[in-house]
Amino acid sequence: MNPKAQNNQYLINGKPSEGISVFDRGFAYGDGVFRTFLVKNGVPNHWELQYQKLYQDCLALGIACPSNDELLSDITVLFNETTDSIAKIIVTRGESSRGYKVPDDIQANRVVLKLSPPTYPKSNDTQGVKLHLCELKLGTQSKLAGVKHLNRLENVLARMEWNDATIADGLLMDSNNNVIECTMSNIFARFGNELITPALDQCGVAGIARARIIENSKLFNLDVKVEGLKLDKLMQSDEIIICNSLFGAWQVVAFNDKQWPKQNLDKQLREMLLN
Repeated sequence: MNPKAQNNQYLINGKPSEGISVFDRGFAYGDGVFRTFLVKNGVPNHWELQYQKLYQDCLALGIACPSNDELLSDITVLFNETTDSIAKIIVTRGESSRGYKVPDDIQANRVVLKLSPPTYPKSNDTQGVKLHLCELKLGTQSKLAGVKHLNRLENVLARMEWNDATIADGLLMDSNNNVIECTMSNIFARFGNELITPALDQCGVAGIARARIIENSKLFNLDVKVEGLKLDKLMQSDEIIICNSLFGAWQVVAFNDKQWPKQNLDKQLREMLLN
């Protein structure tokens, strides 16, 4: 859909606008960060955590983060009804002329979009999901590890590897064959009452849903470990869970020629994440 046909369902630096400059470094270089989350009855879901992560990611790239009040004001303007929607916040470093050097006086740009919620098959909740094992391997860069920056070409190329509508996501490994994440979600593997999620100190995105599962693991009688995870060990797990801020949590029931029986942990995690 043409953005102009959406009745200005976005704000740029707090104002309705036809668009952003072609000299913006987010457009030219992927020089920026973003967050995507639910807005319920006009209220952003788990806003404190979302803003904290946005601030940390901006800090990691040396970008001036918009204030909490500025972003909440934008959200209030756009999300003024009782229906659930999706907010996407994009912060770019700002505009500059050609070249990688950052001007001393550069001003960050903020974009807040209002989007319709994605539609997922109900069976993802009730029956679990299938994963694709991606051929693409994530590159490692510790300065970008964990950051949800705008350059997501690896995810785009990985997502192009399958067209099967029954596959919910694709598993990504790094060049050393460590399990890292999925194209749009983080991943956990359960072994008894131990829950392992891959370390993201070299690559990958540290999502809010992942952080909340780690923080609240004791509520589910689980001990969480953040460590390296190889594919062979993942395949031996009792249960695999993928998560993000939009769908909550799903159990993986089919992956890499193996099947797992449907269990109940994903439902419990989903209720915690989406409420």
